[in-house]
Amino acid sequence: MLDGKFQRGFTLERLRSTAEPKVHHDSGGYYINTLSENVKVYFDDYYLFLEKVYNRCQSELAELESKLNATASSCAETVSYYRARMIILDVTMKTARNFYIDGTNFGVIMTPWCFGTVVLEKIEIYRDRLARGEVNDNLAPEYPYYVIKYMDEIYKKTLLDLFDFPDEAFKMRWQYSELLKRYSKVLTNITQSLNSVLLMVKNYGA
Repeated sequence: MLDGKFQRGFTLERLRSTAEPKVHHDSGGYYINTLSENVKVYFDDYYLFLEKVYNRCQSELAELESKLNATASSCAETVSYYRARMIILDVTMKTARNFYIDGTNFGVIMTPWCFGTVVLEKIEIYRDRLARGEVNDNLAPEYPYYVIKYMDEIYKKTLLDLFDFPDEAFKMRWQYSELLKRYSKVLTNITQSLNSVLLMVKNYGA
């Protein structure tokens, strides 16, 4: 449980009672062959990983906020560095929380490396939206040039340290990205097919 209030999306009780054929059980506990990679991932291991990531982000954010408050606004580059790192940690923490509490989509269960790729791309997307002025973020000033500059410089290393990943972890990002895009496309095709069937049934009933 996160913060003593956020519960796992797929609880042990749910896993015990589910008839979902994707969920299996062995001596190591309940697991799934992930939808994006077809790799065996234990629910307990994955949730513990998310808890660790979330707690690390929360702890470091508190430290950075204290440092930011104690730093003079005239120290522009130092302030920008703190803000950039806090944005990276905030996006990561929110992603970990959202995946942790999601009990509707088995697609959120994945290997840590795949999760890292998801976060990496979320940060890149958020960075681009900041640069275009599409989002308002209290950590980014009206002209966030230096914050974005530091984000570009540190986000990969920050995530590697946060996740305890080796340097080569993100060298596989093209593979994970392609798998996730392919899975997303399959879901879109299924949704379109279902909508077509529903429309046909509706028209037939009329």
